[in-house]
Amino acid sequence: MKVFVTGSTGLLGNNLIRSLNAQGHDVVALVRSEKKGRWLLGNTHTELVKGDMRDVASFAYALNGCQAVFHTAAYFREFYQPGNHWQALNEINIKATLQLMTEADRRGIHRFIHVSSCGAIGLKPDGSPGDEDTPPLAVQMSNLYFKSKIDGNAAIYAWQPQHGMEVILIMPGWMWGPGDAAPTGAGQFVLDFLSRRIPGITDGGQSVVDARDVVTAMIASLDNGEHLESYIVAGHYYTVEDILRTLERVTGIPAPKLHLPHAVVMIYAWAAEVFGQLTGRKILVTREAVRTLHAKLQWDSRKAELALGVTFRPLDETLRDMVAWYRENPILGE
Repeated sequence: MKVFVTGSTGLLGNNLIRSLNAQGHDVVALVRSEKKGRWLLGNTHTELVKGDMRDVASFAYALNGCQAVFHTAAYFREFYQPGNHWQALNEINIKATLQLMTEADRRGIHRFIHVSSCGAIGLKPDGSPGDEDTPPLAVQMSNLYFKSKIDGNAAIYAWQPQHGMEVILIMPGWMWGPGDAAPTGAGQFVLDFLSRRIPGITDGGQSVVDARDVVTAMIASLDNGEHLESYIVAGHYYTVEDILRTLERVTGIPAPKLHLPHAVVMIYAWAAEVFGQLTGRKILVTREAVRTLHAKLQWDSRKAELALGVTFRPLDETLRDMVAWYRENPILGE
């Protein structure tokens, strides 16, 4: 079929487009930068449409003739920098998503696959991994990116299609994988490791998933997903130390051995935020990122495994492929 993909040059988006091409689908890809789109997607059979989620009306014409939309675009990377980003989070992750859904429904799109986040799901009262019905924790409500996904999900469930479009929510865990050109926090972690810029081991962890496994679930949801159902695609839980030791194994670069107390890392993050605010430069870590890892969030993917047939590759494979991609590809700024 002919499909429309937002966030096409992101980690998830460009891996999705490659899989869609491999399965014979025609892809119309929304890109903010045509230069970056040609660099990342130039060897795929993809029609590039320049546009920005802040102005859905300017590119809505490109939805004509498509049967499905994969909405992977979101404002998130910038959130993990100093400052209050709620206005942008609200405009892009909530309001623009609803506008895109309305335009897609009006133009006869059959299925709208929306990428939400496991950040909208907490742990169960006994501390076990959360499932699709588990409410968020307080630490997630205070994270404005997660809040935009929580509020966005509620808005999607309340939205009513006028022309029969079906909406499916895919909820990834912490995504890693090759093709992370921006990069995301995961990609920056790998780059910092390769540059030996990680000073020590912080407490915490999270459910880690390869973006290519999320892609498998997304494409399967075209046929097997149910309207207004959400599917957690979170992978397996790893600590920060697990990730560092795996990077050491696949690169041969020694991982740091010093364990940093949580309080020390929070003080460092605070200092980094002050530095970023004073200089306008990007920083490596924020208190919000540290709190999120310290919460040790884990999620249960059994529903997606059963309904969508998704499986999860080992962390060694994901990190080996990420390292290889970064060593073979120069990073292009947006």
